[in-house]
Amino acid sequence: MTAGFGDFANIDVDKLLGGAKERFARIQEMQERAQELVGRAEGAEGRVRAEFTFTGGLTELVIDPRAMRLSSVELAEVIKTVIAEASADLQRKSNELMAEVYGTDVRELMDPENAIARAREAQASYDRTMADVMGQLESMRRRMGL
Repeated sequence: MTAGFGDFANIDVDKLLGGAKERFARIQEMQERAQELVGRAEGAEGRVRAEFTFTGGLTELVIDPRAMRLSSVELAEVIKTVIAEASADLQRKSNELMAEVYGTDVRELMDPENAIARAREAQASYDRTMADVMGQLESMRRRMGL
């Protein structure tokens, strides 16, 4: 540890900046590739099809005239189901993309217990850093006779 700076003297700025650049590049790649994703689903023996995207929501809904033979209640249920399945397909593809880009399962990232553990680790690191800073400030105060 370097006198007067605590753990701050041990920070590798190049490594910190490199890590930030890498994270930014991954975020940018994720955003670009996510715009290309399309969730698809079909129902009623292929007579109702839907496509869902992040940029446009429901971008396509195709209802074959033969689907009109269903009752209005049945057709409405098929349409709602197909739209929900297309949305779920898009979410699944997004999760796969995140796993590919970030090298981890998105469910692991979103797990509340993991998030709490990471928050506690960050809090402990912050507490240590603040204790070092306060110790250094107190040491400086004493040396200055304040």
